Amino acid sequence: MRGILHLVAHFAVPAGIAVGLTKRLKPPRKWSYYWIIMISTMAIDLDHLLATPIYDPNRCSIGFHPLHTTWAIVVYIILLFPEKTRIVALGLVIHIALDVIDCAMI
Repeated sequence: MRGILHLVAHFAVPAGIAVGLTKRLKPPRKWSYYWIIMISTMAIDLDHLLATPIYDPNRCSIGFHPLHTTWAIVVYIILLFPEKTRIVALGLVIHIALDVIDCAMI
């Protein structure tokens, strides 16, 4: 059940934020534009392919996988500042935050 909740959150939370961004950002765009950008950041989970086993439901990805380490998270936070990288960085930070919540649930 935790795994399903985690996957749903990776799609639903960015959707909710994307809806909110449509009213705040200029130029305004459809919510789906922001949502697609933010869910595309799930590509950082490709680093799970480097682990053995690839999927372990009892493993916390934070600090274990290369794109989920402290140095990577610092880069994601820095990328929040330039306007051109802000939406991608927001998706990355949301992804990491959801992974932290998942780790707390283990």
